[in-house]
Amino acid sequence: MIPLFTSEQVRSADKFAIETLKIPSIVLMENASLNIYKAVRKNFPDLNEFQPIGILCGKGNNGGDGLALARHFINNGFDVVVLILTESKNLPHDAKTNFNILNELIKFSESSRILQYKTKKDLKNLTNCQLIVDTLLGTGTKGKLRSPYSEIINYVNGLNGYKVAVDIPSGLNADTGSGEVIFDADLTVSLADFKRGLFFEKGYKHSGEVVVGSIGMGNTYFDELNTEDYLIEPEDCLEAFSLRDTDLHKYSSGKVLTIAGSGNLPGAAFLASEAVLKVGAGASILAFPKSIKSVAQSRLKSVVVHPYEDANREHLSFANVEELLPRVEWADVISIGSGLGRDNETLKAVRAIISKQSKKKFVIDADAVFALSSEEFKKIDLQNSILTPHQGEFSALLGVSLSELKEDILRYGKDFSKSNNTVLVLKGAPTIIFTPNGEALINSSGNSGLAKFGSGDVLTGIISGILAQGNNPELAAVAGVYLHGLAADLLREEFTEFGISSEDVLDKIPSTISFLGNSCE
Repeated sequence: MIPLFTSEQVRSADKFAIETLKIPSIVLMENASLNIYKAVRKNFPDLNEFQPIGILCGKGNNGGDGLALARHFINNGFDVVVLILTESKNLPHDAKTNFNILNELIKFSESSRILQYKTKKDLKNLTNCQLIVDTLLGTGTKGKLRSPYSEIINYVNGLNGYKVAVDIPSGLNADTGSGEVIFDADLTVSLADFKRGLFFEKGYKHSGEVVVGSIGMGNTYFDELNTEDYLIEPEDCLEAFSLRDTDLHKYSSGKVLTIAGSGNLPGAAFLASEAVLKVGAGASILAFPKSIKSVAQSRLKSVVVHPYEDANREHLSFANVEELLPRVEWADVISIGSGLGRDNETLKAVRAIISKQSKKKFVIDADAVFALSSEEFKKIDLQNSILTPHQGEFSALLGVSLSELKEDILRYGKDFSKSNNTVLVLKGAPTIIFTPNGEALINSSGNSGLAKFGSGDVLTGIISGILAQGNNPELAAVAGVYLHGLAADLLREEFTEFGISSEDVLDKIPSTISFLGNSCE
């Protein structure tokens, strides 16, 4: 996994480089600017010398990085338009030094210029730029942007051309991934190492591709730092799909009972129960209302159906609990919630099943999450189980608004997993896995093609099937989430994101497991 760091940790790295390694701060700025230039040229090889480069420079050392970067572009034959938000006399020492150097250099350039931003009209000087670089604000950004930053960012976001953010897109909180008006980058060059806020919430949307730009201090300091936040890599999933014993039989390779589906939502049950088998579990049983048994039997070929009596109500009720408990006892994993519905009798049944068999391994999804309040979770031992809500379900569970959750999603997720001793898979873009030891594992696969009915049900089945094969909950969640997203990424190459259905993802799972293994060799 790739470690991710807080803004405070990165600032401490700068201090270490200057005070312990004795690297002058202006050398760090020079290293940063040179590596930003290299990253830009590598990622945008089609830049030409006949169109200008625009660089937005703020009042601090982030702006100093931009001033040094402008020099590298000019030295390599580009014309540069620098728009700076302050007079040079107000800049910090290193930024002022780079301003003075640049101010002398542009005397030898016909078209390059430094302009001080005064009114919105000044932004028109960026209209013809093929690339705009944001060095307005750094990792200290918190809360709502003041004028003129919001006006500048809104204007620039509407311009054509590539956009690059230095360290972090201006307006984005480097720790929480939150923000209102945010620079919309195609590429972000994160200085020194990866900041966690670049990879989730608004950061996921506005950072584009993220690469590290070295400041010349190596990795020694970051290797010694403790972090709770990581980005999932393909290699992190391989253990879940290791070689199997040749003498396995269907009941020794994982037994899953899926309690899912209702009259209005039968498809959720089918997708969840079939996905169990696609990842290698040996036995999948679907407990399903008897009144819609014919729908299940016409669809399912490899999944065994347990039709429970529902008196034509087409949903689970408390009267079914005793009938289902032997099946619950039989299973290695119980997947519960997909498409169950929210009838009061159904919710009562869910609470009874989980509380009576809380030592079992559960994957609790959708309506089953809704059935349990935050206080009820604290009374149930779920250390072997996994919850898979989306953000709306999780905010309802916590009793906070969705906007409150998004403002500090890592804190809410970590607190819940630690206090309930369970793995939380918080579905979203991206999906984040929270572990009982306080870690946040951010998924790096997937695309908008997964924003379809049934996608979460497929994920629930994938995780259940992996968990049933003896993998621990954290590994099952990590491997399941990454595999699910990777299947969508492979499908995007065939159908684009618009044409992907949940059934496409379901059918793609076996070949995706093969692709994953081959790509990590």
